[in-house]
Amino acid sequence: MILESVVAAAVALGSPQEVAQSPAVITLEQALEIALSENVSVKVADREIERTRYAKKGTYAALFPQIDASGSYQRTLKKQKMYVDIPGMEDGMEVGRWNNWSGGVSVAMPLVNAQLWESLRISGQDVELAVEKARSSRLDMVTQVKEAFYAVLLAKELENVYTQVYLNAKANLEKTQKKYNVQKASEMDLVRSKANLASSLPNLYDSENAVDLALWQLKAIMGVNLEEDIDVAGTLEDYASQLKMDSSVSESSPLDRNTTLRQLAMQSEQLAAAVKAQQYAYIPSLSLGFNFQMSATQNEFNFNEYKWTPYSMVGLSLNIPIFSGGKRLASVKQSKIQLEEFQLQQQDAERQLRIALRQAIRTMDTNINTYNAALDALITSQKAFDIAQKSYDVGRSTLTDLNDAQLVLVQTQLSVSQSIYSFLVAKAGLEKILGQDFINQ
Repeated sequence: MILESVVAAAVALGSPQEVAQSPAVITLEQALEIALSENVSVKVADREIERTRYAKKGTYAALFPQIDASGSYQRTLKKQKMYVDIPGMEDGMEVGRWNNWSGGVSVAMPLVNAQLWESLRISGQDVELAVEKARSSRLDMVTQVKEAFYAVLLAKELENVYTQVYLNAKANLEKTQKKYNVQKASEMDLVRSKANLASSLPNLYDSENAVDLALWQLKAIMGVNLEEDIDVAGTLEDYASQLKMDSSVSESSPLDRNTTLRQLAMQSEQLAAAVKAQQYAYIPSLSLGFNFQMSATQNEFNFNEYKWTPYSMVGLSLNIPIFSGGKRLASVKQSKIQLEEFQLQQQDAERQLRIALRQAIRTMDTNINTYNAALDALITSQKAFDIAQKSYDVGRSTLTDLNDAQLVLVQTQLSVSQSIYSFLVAKAGLEKILGQDFINQ
Protein backbone atom coordinates (compact mmCIF):
# COMPACT_ATOMS: atom_id res chain seq x y z
CA MET A 1 0.00 0.00 0.00
CA ILE A 2 1.40 3.40 -0.99
CA LEU A 3 0.34 5.10 2.24
CA GLU A 4 2.26 2.50 4.24
CA SER A 5 5.38 3.25 2.20
CA VAL A 6 4.98 6.95 3.00
CA VAL A 7 4.80 6.16 6.72
CA ALA A 8 7.81 3.85 6.39
CA ALA A 9 9.78 6.69 4.81
CA ALA A 10 8.85 8.90 7.75
CA VAL A 11 10.14 6.22 10.14
CA ALA A 12 13.44 6.12 8.29
CA LEU A 13 13.87 9.89 8.64
CA GLY A 14 13.10 10.23 12.36
CA SER A 15 13.15 8.47 15.66
CA PRO A 16 10.20 6.23 16.65
CA GLN A 17 9.09 8.76 19.25
CA GLU A 18 9.05 11.57 16.69
CA VAL A 19 7.17 9.43 14.15
CA ALA A 20 4.57 8.43 16.74
CA GLN A 21 3.87 12.09 17.46
CA SER A 22 4.13 13.46 13.91
CA PRO A 23 1.70 12.72 11.07
CA ALA A 24 2.83 11.26 7.75
CA VAL A 25 3.34 14.23 5.44
CA ILE A 26 2.36 13.56 1.81
CA THR A 27 2.79 15.59 -1.35
CA LEU A 28 0.12 16.11 -3.97
CA GLU A 29 1.71 13.47 -6.21
CA GLN A 30 1.70 10.94 -3.37
CA ALA A 31 -1.93 11.74 -2.58
CA LEU A 32 -2.86 11.09 -6.20
CA GLU A 33 -0.92 7.82 -6.30
CA ILE A 34 -2.61 6.62 -3.11
CA ALA A 35 -6.04 7.53 -4.47
CA LEU A 36 -5.34 5.76 -7.78
CA SER A 37 -4.74 2.53 -5.86
CA GLU A 38 -7.22 2.88 -2.98
CA ASN A 39 -10.17 4.91 -4.28
CA VAL A 40 -13.38 2.84 -4.31
CA SER A 41 -14.82 4.31 -7.52
CA VAL A 42 -11.60 3.48 -9.38
CA LYS A 43 -11.68 -0.12 -8.12
CA VAL A 44 -15.34 -0.48 -9.16
CA ALA A 45 -14.57 0.91 -12.62
CA ASP A 46 -11.76 -1.62 -13.07
CA ARG A 47 -14.09 -4.45 -12.08
CA GLU A 48 -16.63 -3.17 -14.60
CA ILE A 49 -14.03 -3.49 -17.36
CA GLU A 50 -13.44 -7.10 -16.34
CA ARG A 51 -17.19 -7.78 -16.29
CA THR A 52 -17.76 -6.40 -19.81
CA ARG A 53 -14.85 -8.45 -21.13
CA TYR A 54 -16.47 -11.61 -19.84
CA ALA A 55 -19.77 -10.48 -21.34
CA LYS A 56 -17.99 -9.99 -24.69
CA LYS A 57 -16.55 -13.49 -24.51
CA GLY A 58 -20.02 -14.84 -23.76
CA THR A 59 -21.43 -13.08 -26.82
CA TYR A 60 -18.68 -14.34 -29.13
CA ALA A 61 -19.43 -17.87 -27.95
CA ALA A 62 -22.56 -17.73 -30.13
CA LEU A 63 -20.32 -18.05 -33.21
CA PHE A 64 -18.98 -21.43 -32.12
CA PRO A 65 -20.86 -24.72 -32.33
CA GLN A 66 -23.20 -25.30 -29.42
CA ILE A 67 -22.80 -28.92 -28.32
CA ASP A 68 -25.25 -30.47 -25.88
CA ALA A 69 -25.57 -33.99 -24.55
CA SER A 70 -28.88 -35.40 -23.37
CA GLY A 71 -30.12 -38.56 -21.79
CA SER A 72 -33.46 -39.86 -20.58
CA TYR A 73 -35.08 -42.86 -18.94
CA GLN A 74 -38.78 -43.68 -18.96
CA ARG A 75 -40.54 -46.41 -17.00
CA THR A 76 -43.82 -47.50 -18.54
CA LEU A 77 -46.56 -47.76 -15.91
CA LYS A 78 -49.23 -49.12 -18.23
CA LYS A 79 -48.53 -50.21 -21.74
CA GLN A 80 -50.53 -48.98 -24.68
CA LYS A 81 -52.82 -51.37 -26.49
CA MET A 82 -53.03 -51.85 -30.21
CA TYR A 83 -56.23 -53.01 -31.79
CA VAL A 84 -56.41 -54.83 -35.13
CA ASP A 85 -59.43 -56.07 -37.03
CA ILE A 86 -58.54 -59.75 -36.66
CA PRO A 87 -61.00 -62.29 -35.29
CA GLY A 88 -60.07 -63.35 -31.77
CA MET A 89 -58.07 -60.17 -31.00
CA GLU A 90 -60.91 -57.85 -30.09
CA ASP A 91 -59.30 -57.07 -26.66
CA GLY A 92 -56.15 -55.71 -28.29
CA MET A 93 -52.54 -56.41 -27.45
CA GLU A 94 -50.07 -54.48 -25.37
CA VAL A 95 -47.15 -52.87 -27.20
CA GLY A 96 -43.89 -51.41 -26.02
CA ARG A 97 -41.53 -52.35 -23.21
CA TRP A 98 -41.28 -51.38 -19.58
CA ASN A 99 -37.88 -49.61 -19.74
CA ASN A 100 -37.01 -46.99 -22.36
CA TRP A 101 -33.50 -45.53 -22.51
CA SER A 102 -32.14 -42.83 -24.85
CA GLY A 103 -29.06 -40.64 -25.07
CA GLY A 104 -27.42 -38.49 -27.66
CA VAL A 105 -25.52 -35.41 -28.75
CA SER A 106 -26.83 -32.40 -30.65
CA VAL A 107 -24.75 -29.73 -32.41
CA ALA A 108 -25.99 -26.37 -33.69
CA MET A 109 -23.98 -23.63 -35.38
CA PRO A 110 -25.03 -20.38 -37.06
CA LEU A 111 -23.70 -19.97 -40.59
CA VAL A 112 -25.36 -16.73 -41.71
CA ASN A 113 -26.86 -14.41 -39.10
CA ALA A 114 -26.30 -10.69 -39.75
CA GLN A 115 -28.17 -9.63 -36.61
CA LEU A 116 -25.89 -11.79 -34.46
CA TRP A 117 -22.76 -10.35 -36.08
CA GLU A 118 -23.92 -6.80 -35.36
CA SER A 119 -24.66 -7.70 -31.74
CA LEU A 120 -21.06 -8.96 -31.44
CA ARG A 121 -19.87 -5.56 -32.59
CA ILE A 122 -22.01 -3.85 -29.95
CA SER A 123 -20.57 -6.18 -27.32
CA GLY A 124 -17.04 -5.12 -28.30
CA GLN A 125 -18.06 -1.48 -27.98
CA ASP A 126 -19.29 -2.22 -24.44
CA VAL A 127 -15.73 -3.07 -23.42
CA GLU A 128 -14.35 0.13 -24.98
CA LEU A 129 -17.02 2.15 -23.19
CA ALA A 130 -16.18 0.49 -19.86
CA VAL A 131 -12.51 1.36 -20.35
CA GLU A 132 -13.40 4.98 -21.02
CA LYS A 133 -15.68 5.06 -17.98
CA ALA A 134 -12.79 3.80 -15.88
CA ARG A 135 -10.66 6.60 -17.29
CA SER A 136 -13.44 9.02 -16.43
CA SER A 137 -13.49 7.75 -12.84
CA ARG A 138 -9.75 8.36 -12.60
CA LEU A 139 -10.04 11.86 -14.04
CA ASP A 140 -12.85 12.68 -11.60
CA MET A 141 -10.85 11.27 -8.73
CA VAL A 142 -7.71 13.20 -9.72
CA THR A 143 -9.69 16.45 -9.88
CA GLN A 144 -11.33 15.77 -6.52
CA VAL A 145 -8.01 14.94 -4.86
CA LYS A 146 -6.41 18.10 -6.23
CA GLU A 147 -9.31 20.26 -5.05
CA ALA A 148 -9.29 18.60 -1.60
CA PHE A 149 -5.50 18.95 -1.33
CA TYR A 150 -5.64 22.64 -2.24
CA ALA A 151 -8.52 23.09 0.22
CA VAL A 152 -6.29 21.76 3.02
CA LEU A 153 -3.54 24.20 2.03
CA LEU A 154 -6.05 27.07 2.00
CA ALA A 155 -7.43 26.07 5.39
CA LYS A 156 -3.89 25.97 6.79
CA GLU A 157 -3.19 29.42 5.34
CA LEU A 158 -6.32 30.77 7.03
CA GLU A 159 -5.25 29.13 10.28
CA ASN A 160 -1.82 30.77 10.03
CA VAL A 161 -3.35 34.19 9.38
CA TYR A 162 -5.82 33.98 12.25
CA THR A 163 -3.14 32.54 14.53
CA GLN A 164 -0.99 35.57 13.76
CA VAL A 165 -3.97 37.84 14.40
CA TYR A 166 -4.47 36.17 17.77
CA LEU A 167 -0.78 36.45 18.70
CA ASN A 168 -0.73 40.13 17.69
CA ALA A 169 -3.86 40.79 19.71
CA LYS A 170 -2.33 39.03 22.69
CA ALA A 171 0.93 40.99 22.39
CA ASN A 172 -0.96 44.28 22.03
CA LEU A 173 -2.99 43.49 25.14
CA GLU A 174 0.19 42.92 27.10
CA LYS A 175 1.67 46.21 25.85
CA THR A 176 -1.54 48.09 26.54
CA GLN A 177 -1.76 46.60 30.01
CA LYS A 178 1.75 47.80 30.79
CA LYS A 179 0.95 51.28 29.43
CA TYR A 180 -2.25 51.36 31.42
CA ASN A 181 -0.38 50.42 34.58
CA VAL A 182 1.90 53.45 34.17
CA GLN A 183 -1.03 55.64 33.05
CA LYS A 184 0.18 55.97 29.44
CA ALA A 185 -2.92 54.27 28.00
CA SER A 186 -6.56 54.89 28.68
CA GLU A 187 -9.02 52.39 30.05
CA MET A 188 -10.77 52.46 26.68
CA ASP A 189 -7.57 51.24 24.99
CA LEU A 190 -7.31 48.44 27.52
CA VAL A 191 -10.93 47.40 26.94
CA ARG A 192 -10.43 47.49 23.18
CA SER A 193 -7.33 45.32 23.47
CA LYS A 194 -9.23 42.75 25.50
CA ALA A 195 -12.11 42.86 22.99
CA ASN A 196 -9.70 42.37 20.07
CA LEU A 197 -8.18 39.34 21.76
CA ALA A 198 -11.59 37.86 22.51
CA SER A 199 -12.88 38.49 18.98
CA SER A 200 -9.81 36.79 17.44
CA LEU A 201 -10.54 33.47 19.16
CA PRO A 202 -13.69 32.40 17.17
CA ASN A 203 -11.86 32.82 13.85
CA LEU A 204 -8.91 30.88 15.22
CA TYR A 205 -11.11 28.00 16.43
CA ASP A 206 -13.04 27.94 13.13
CA SER A 207 -9.83 27.84 11.11
CA GLU A 208 -8.44 24.96 13.19
CA ASN A 209 -11.67 23.02 12.70
CA ALA A 210 -11.61 23.80 8.96
CA VAL A 211 -8.16 22.20 8.68
CA ASP A 212 -9.41 18.99 10.33
CA LEU A 213 -12.50 18.85 8.10
CA ALA A 214 -10.44 19.47 4.97
CA LEU A 215 -8.04 16.66 5.93
CA TRP A 216 -10.94 14.28 6.54
CA GLN A 217 -12.37 15.14 3.14
CA LEU A 218 -9.01 14.49 1.50
CA LYS A 219 -8.62 11.12 3.25
CA ALA A 220 -12.16 10.12 2.27
CA ILE A 221 -11.49 10.87 -1.40
CA MET A 222 -8.15 9.09 -1.28
CA GLY A 223 -9.91 6.01 0.11
CA VAL A 224 -7.80 5.69 3.27
CA ASN A 225 -8.89 5.23 6.87
CA LEU A 226 -10.14 8.50 8.36
CA GLU A 227 -8.15 7.72 11.49
CA GLU A 228 -4.87 7.76 9.54
CA ASP A 229 -2.70 10.60 10.84
CA ILE A 230 -1.56 12.42 7.70
CA ASP A 231 -0.76 15.97 6.73
CA VAL A 232 -0.05 17.72 3.44
CA ALA A 233 3.30 19.09 2.37
CA GLY A 234 3.98 22.63 1.21
CA THR A 235 1.96 25.83 1.13
CA LEU A 236 -0.17 27.61 -1.42
CA GLU A 237 2.71 29.98 -2.06
CA ASP A 238 4.69 27.00 -3.39
CA TYR A 239 2.19 26.85 -6.27
CA ALA A 240 2.38 30.56 -7.07
CA SER A 241 4.83 29.77 -9.90
CA GLN A 242 2.00 27.95 -11.68
CA LEU A 243 -0.03 31.16 -11.96
CA LYS A 244 0.45 31.57 -15.68
CA MET A 245 -1.58 30.67 -18.73
CA ASP A 246 -0.54 27.83 -21.02
CA SER A 247 -0.11 29.29 -24.50
CA SER A 248 -1.30 26.01 -26.04
CA VAL A 249 -4.68 26.27 -24.31
CA SER A 250 -7.41 28.57 -25.60
CA GLU A 251 -11.18 28.78 -25.67
CA SER A 252 -11.12 26.96 -29.02
CA SER A 253 -8.87 24.11 -27.84
CA PRO A 254 -9.96 20.68 -29.14
CA LEU A 255 -12.03 18.51 -26.81
CA ASP A 256 -11.13 15.21 -28.44
CA ARG A 257 -9.71 13.85 -25.16
CA ASN A 258 -12.69 14.91 -23.06
CA THR A 259 -14.03 11.76 -21.44
CA THR A 260 -17.67 12.88 -21.50
CA LEU A 261 -17.63 13.49 -25.25
CA ARG A 262 -15.76 10.24 -25.81
CA GLN A 263 -18.37 8.28 -23.90
CA LEU A 264 -21.18 10.01 -25.76
CA ALA A 265 -19.49 9.24 -29.10
CA MET A 266 -19.14 5.57 -28.14
CA GLN A 267 -22.76 5.39 -27.01
CA SER A 268 -23.82 7.04 -30.26
CA GLU A 269 -21.93 4.37 -32.22
CA GLN A 270 -23.67 1.70 -30.16
CA LEU A 271 -27.07 3.18 -30.95
CA ALA A 272 -26.18 3.34 -34.66
CA ALA A 273 -25.16 -0.32 -34.49
CA ALA A 274 -28.43 -1.10 -32.69
CA VAL A 275 -30.34 0.46 -35.61
CA LYS A 276 -28.44 -1.80 -38.02
CA ALA A 277 -29.13 -4.80 -35.83
CA GLN A 278 -32.84 -4.06 -35.95
CA GLN A 279 -32.66 -3.66 -39.75
CA TYR A 280 -30.76 -6.94 -40.09
CA ALA A 281 -33.75 -8.70 -38.55
CA TYR A 282 -35.22 -8.64 -42.08
CA ILE A 283 -32.30 -10.70 -43.45
CA PRO A 284 -32.72 -14.50 -43.59
CA SER A 285 -30.54 -16.58 -41.31
CA LEU A 286 -28.97 -19.96 -41.97
CA SER A 287 -27.80 -22.46 -39.38
CA LEU A 288 -26.28 -25.93 -39.39
CA GLY A 289 -27.59 -28.71 -37.19
CA PHE A 290 -26.44 -32.22 -36.30
CA ASN A 291 -28.08 -34.77 -34.04
CA PHE A 292 -27.03 -38.25 -32.92
CA GLN A 293 -29.22 -40.46 -30.69
CA MET A 294 -28.94 -43.94 -29.21
CA SER A 295 -32.04 -45.64 -27.80
CA ALA A 296 -32.90 -48.98 -26.23
CA THR A 297 -36.02 -50.58 -24.79
CA GLN A 298 -36.16 -53.63 -22.52
CA ASN A 299 -38.43 -55.13 -19.93
CA GLU A 300 -35.58 -56.08 -17.62
CA PHE A 301 -32.54 -54.25 -16.25
CA ASN A 302 -30.02 -56.60 -17.84
CA PHE A 303 -27.91 -53.97 -19.58
CA ASN A 304 -25.61 -56.50 -21.24
CA GLU A 305 -28.49 -57.73 -23.37
CA TYR A 306 -29.72 -54.27 -24.39
CA LYS A 307 -29.82 -53.59 -28.09
CA TRP A 308 -28.99 -49.94 -28.75
CA THR A 309 -30.44 -48.39 -31.89
CA PRO A 310 -28.51 -45.45 -33.37
CA TYR A 311 -30.10 -42.51 -35.12
CA SER A 312 -28.31 -39.50 -36.63
CA MET A 313 -29.09 -36.58 -38.90
CA VAL A 314 -27.45 -33.45 -40.29
CA GLY A 315 -29.20 -30.56 -41.92
CA LEU A 316 -29.47 -26.89 -42.71
CA SER A 317 -32.11 -24.60 -41.29
CA LEU A 318 -33.13 -21.48 -43.21
CA ASN A 319 -35.24 -18.87 -41.46
CA ILE A 320 -36.85 -16.23 -43.69
CA PRO A 321 -38.68 -13.39 -41.89
CA ILE A 322 -41.93 -12.59 -43.69
CA PHE A 323 -44.44 -10.92 -41.41
CA SER A 324 -44.36 -9.99 -37.73
CA GLY A 325 -47.27 -7.62 -37.45
CA GLY A 326 -45.03 -4.56 -37.91
CA LYS A 327 -42.92 -5.34 -34.83
CA ARG A 328 -39.59 -5.20 -36.68
CA LEU A 329 -40.47 -1.93 -38.42
CA ALA A 330 -41.51 -0.35 -35.14
CA SER A 331 -38.26 -1.46 -33.51
CA VAL A 332 -36.21 0.11 -36.31
CA LYS A 333 -38.06 3.43 -36.07
CA GLN A 334 -37.77 3.43 -32.28
CA SER A 335 -34.00 2.90 -32.49
CA LYS A 336 -33.63 5.69 -35.07
CA ILE A 337 -35.53 8.16 -32.89
CA GLN A 338 -33.43 7.19 -29.90
CA LEU A 339 -30.28 7.81 -31.95
CA GLU A 340 -31.52 11.24 -33.05
CA GLU A 341 -32.33 12.17 -29.44
CA PHE A 342 -28.87 11.12 -28.34
CA GLN A 343 -27.18 13.13 -31.10
CA LEU A 344 -29.02 16.24 -29.86
CA GLN A 345 -27.76 15.51 -26.34
CA GLN A 346 -24.24 15.22 -27.75
CA GLN A 347 -24.45 18.67 -29.30
CA ASP A 348 -25.76 20.18 -26.07
CA ALA A 349 -23.03 18.47 -24.01
CA GLU A 350 -20.32 19.88 -26.27
CA ARG A 351 -21.80 23.38 -25.96
CA GLN A 352 -21.86 23.08 -22.16
CA LEU A 353 -18.25 21.90 -22.13
CA ARG A 354 -17.24 24.84 -24.32
CA ILE A 355 -18.85 27.17 -21.79
CA ALA A 356 -17.05 25.40 -18.94
CA LEU A 357 -13.75 25.66 -20.85
CA ARG A 358 -14.14 29.41 -21.35
CA GLN A 359 -15.18 29.88 -17.75
CA ALA A 360 -12.13 27.97 -16.46
CA ILE A 361 -9.72 29.94 -18.66
CA ARG A 362 -11.21 33.30 -17.69
CA THR A 363 -11.29 32.34 -14.01
CA MET A 364 -7.61 31.47 -14.19
CA ASP A 365 -6.82 34.73 -15.96
CA THR A 366 -8.83 36.74 -13.42
CA ASN A 367 -7.07 35.10 -10.49
CA ILE A 368 -3.65 35.78 -12.03
CA ASN A 369 -4.51 39.48 -12.11
CA THR A 370 -6.03 39.28 -8.63
CA TYR A 371 -2.92 37.61 -7.26
CA ASN A 372 -0.57 40.21 -8.75
CA ALA A 373 -2.71 43.05 -7.40
CA ALA A 374 -3.07 41.41 -3.99
CA LEU A 375 0.67 40.75 -3.83
CA ASP A 376 1.40 44.45 -4.36
CA ALA A 377 -1.24 45.33 -1.78
CA LEU A 378 0.26 42.83 0.67
CA ILE A 379 3.66 44.51 0.51
CA THR A 380 2.08 47.90 1.12
CA SER A 381 -0.27 46.72 3.88
CA GLN A 382 2.54 44.84 5.66
CA LYS A 383 4.65 48.01 5.63
CA ALA A 384 1.70 50.05 6.89
CA PHE A 385 1.05 47.57 9.70
CA ASP A 386 4.72 47.59 10.75
CA ILE A 387 4.68 51.39 10.85
CA ALA A 388 1.43 51.41 12.80
CA GLN A 389 2.83 48.84 15.23
CA LYS A 390 5.97 50.88 15.92
CA SER A 391 3.97 54.11 16.16
CA TYR A 392 1.66 52.53 18.70
CA ASP A 393 4.58 51.21 20.70
CA VAL A 394 6.01 54.72 21.07
CA GLY A 395 2.61 56.32 21.60
CA ARG A 396 2.35 58.18 18.27
CA SER A 397 -0.77 56.37 17.07
CA THR A 398 -3.88 54.91 18.65
CA LEU A 399 -5.02 51.30 19.00
CA THR A 400 -7.73 52.02 16.45
CA ASP A 401 -5.08 52.94 13.86
CA LEU A 402 -3.25 49.71 14.61
CA ASN A 403 -6.44 47.63 14.30
CA ASP A 404 -7.31 49.26 11.00
CA ALA A 405 -3.84 48.48 9.63
CA GLN A 406 -4.10 44.89 10.82
CA LEU A 407 -7.53 44.46 9.23
CA VAL A 408 -6.20 45.60 5.85
CA LEU A 409 -3.21 43.28 6.23
CA VAL A 410 -5.44 40.29 7.01
CA GLN A 411 -7.70 41.01 4.06
CA THR A 412 -4.78 41.21 1.63
CA GLN A 413 -3.23 38.02 3.03
CA LEU A 414 -6.52 36.18 2.55
CA SER A 415 -6.88 37.66 -0.93
CA VAL A 416 -3.45 36.35 -1.94
CA SER A 417 -4.22 32.85 -0.65
CA GLN A 418 -7.71 32.81 -2.14
CA SER A 419 -6.48 33.89 -5.59
CA ILE A 420 -3.90 31.07 -5.65
CA TYR A 421 -6.47 28.52 -4.48
CA SER A 422 -9.11 29.65 -7.00
CA PHE A 423 -6.55 29.51 -9.82
CA LEU A 424 -5.46 25.99 -8.89
CA VAL A 425 -9.05 24.73 -8.63
CA ALA A 426 -9.90 26.28 -12.02
CA LYS A 427 -6.76 24.73 -13.50
CA ALA A 428 -7.73 21.30 -12.15
CA GLY A 429 -11.16 21.70 -13.74
CA LEU A 430 -9.56 22.77 -17.02
CA GLU A 431 -7.32 19.70 -17.04
CA LYS A 432 -10.37 17.51 -16.52
CA ILE A 433 -12.23 19.20 -19.39
CA LEU A 434 -9.25 18.72 -21.70
CA GLY A 435 -8.88 15.10 -20.53
CA GLN A 436 -5.31 15.44 -19.31
CA ASP A 437 -4.47 12.19 -17.50
CA PHE A 438 -2.37 12.24 -14.36
CA ILE A 439 -0.68 8.97 -15.38
CA ASN A 440 0.25 10.31 -18.81
CA GLN A 441 1.61 13.49 -17.25
